[in-house]
Amino acid sequence: MAKAKTTKAKSKSILTDASYAFLKKYMNTPSPVGFESSGQKVWLEYLKPLVDTHFTDPYGTAVGVINPTATFKVVIEAHADEISWFVNYITDQGFIYLKRNGGVDHQIAPAKRVLIHGKKGTVKAVFGWPAIHTRMSSGDQKEQAPKVDNLFLDCGARTKKEVEALGIHIGSVVTYEEGYDELAYDYLIARAFDNRIGGFMIAEVARLLKENKKKLPFGLYIVNAVQEEIGLRGAEMIARRIKPDVAIITDVTHDTQTPMISKIIEGDVACGKGPSPTYGPAVHNKLLSFVQDIAEKKKIPLQMRTVSRSTGTDTDSFAYANDGCPSVLISIPLRYMHTTVEMLHKSDIENTIQLMYETLLALTPKTNLSYL
Repeated sequence: MAKAKTTKAKSKSILTDASYAFLKKYMNTPSPVGFESSGQKVWLEYLKPLVDTHFTDPYGTAVGVINPTATFKVVIEAHADEISWFVNYITDQGFIYLKRNGGVDHQIAPAKRVLIHGKKGTVKAVFGWPAIHTRMSSGDQKEQAPKVDNLFLDCGARTKKEVEALGIHIGSVVTYEEGYDELAYDYLIARAFDNRIGGFMIAEVARLLKENKKKLPFGLYIVNAVQEEIGLRGAEMIARRIKPDVAIITDVTHDTQTPMISKIIEGDVACGKGPSPTYGPAVHNKLLSFVQDIAEKKKIPLQMRTVSRSTGTDTDSFAYANDGCPSVLISIPLRYMHTTVEMLHKSDIENTIQLMYETLLALTPKTNLSYL
């Protein structure tokens, strides 16, 4: 008699088709440091029906609020900005030289397509780069490597006047053209998952709370902060304004399974194996233990990592703001950070959303976070 086949039931995704449509639109919307408004508008459009009220600050940090009259305040936070370039100098021949806007990687730039955001709209351009034949024509010369001062844009203009006629000016911001796409085995790639994936995840937490009709015993502030990439500045401003009692920060961290990354230095973290909370001085130990207990109860896999001083994320701004705010960092593993092909795994997105959601449901104003 033939043995009956058994199949393992596949768990239902907490993300909907509408969720992924929002993610794609959000990832494909430029949101460069200091010019985040386009991305923030997309984010707020999705979030507004899910919250009681919302506000923005003078520099563009966007906040959705549930239970705005509550005295105890909890923040879940991500940062909205992406690394980019500034137009710095235009030659008489129409070539455009740049400065960094955040920690953009100059080594990936040659031959990339970009969008220059000028006064008359978006202009397409490319990072020009000499052909390999010309770079290697002299055997006694070392081949030049890409550097900020030898990288240039070509937008098709052949004079400075033609460049300026397109609305391009000193200070125009430049973003890479690549957008959201999907790979095999549930991997996603995009230009700026660092950290618009965080903005997506905190919005999805708000959606789950709304759809499941959950009532929280505190005010929840869903914060999408600006200017993280140049010094955590947006978080610094909004933390002083909100004065939260607890902050849960999400950002990306390095998947360390690829070549050229040292696990001895960066730890052992892999895409597809769960969110990665952090040990470090700015991370509140009791709040971290609370999150770990939730993960264990809900069977959410974790990959712990450490930092020696600062986290390098908005966690630092919230932790040390005002009179001190118990803060925790929950990162999502990411490959190829600060490139145009940042890669992460769908299961990590879902598990990180679930962990934040369950943590909020378990947290109360009476949760003991005192060290002494």
